[in-house]
Amino acid sequence: MKVIVCVKQVPDTKGGVKFNPDGTLDRAAMLAIMNPDDKAGLEAALRLKDQYGAEVTVLTMGLPKAADVLREALAMGADKGILVTDRVLGGADTWATSTTIAGAIRNLEYDLIITGRQAIDGDTAQVGPQIAEHLNIPVISYAQEIKIEGDKVVVQRQYDDRYHILEAQMPCLITALSELNDPRYMTPGGIFDACAAEITTWGRADLKDVEDSNLGLAGSPTKIAKASDKVRKGAGEKVTPESPEDAVAYIVGKLTEKHIV
Repeated sequence: MKVIVCVKQVPDTKGGVKFNPDGTLDRAAMLAIMNPDDKAGLEAALRLKDQYGAEVTVLTMGLPKAADVLREALAMGADKGILVTDRVLGGADTWATSTTIAGAIRNLEYDLIITGRQAIDGDTAQVGPQIAEHLNIPVISYAQEIKIEGDKVVVQRQYDDRYHILEAQMPCLITALSELNDPRYMTPGGIFDACAAEITTWGRADLKDVEDSNLGLAGSPTKIAKASDKVRKGAGEKVTPESPEDAVAYIVGKLTEKHIV
């Protein structure tokens, strides 16, 4: 079994975010981590490796420093890492990103593709299903449990207060929730090997069946009107009750007015 895991290096929002003049994130200026949903997808693939001997290839698109998340994946137990990076790919929205990743995946053999449900820097949940659409394979999203039965994958799909049980013929794509599992830690030996491992790097020339008009900022139909690092809130209403009873009456009145009580 061959499994491809798509991961993304995302800004560590605890350190704040910065923007370029065109409204895109200034990723080079921010601390970065592996996207949590993607890490859960990686752990799912590693468990398939433990159980079935699957070969796990981890692929990411980003700046050259995105190789860091690939080395983290190798240190956790992945077999190969592929970085897709090129100046012409910069500023991509979900459409251009999924087009790029699909173009890279067409170079590889796979039975299963696993992506995170969504990235914490965009929260669109679009890239995984779009990759499946580009590759013309089935997709099951919001996976909270994954099993393999012969040449099929059986997935518990989270849905409101219940779950669906769905199965699909492989090859197919699954988007994973961070609740899917608890990702393993890197091992000391794994870290040592990952530092010495070779990361395969691909650029625009390595993408198959992809038009230039669908790549990078120029090929992104989404246009950013405005970007801000914080949501500004108004000062609100300030009151000075004369007694605790008046304060309680004011609060209850406001809750009643908003139909909360």
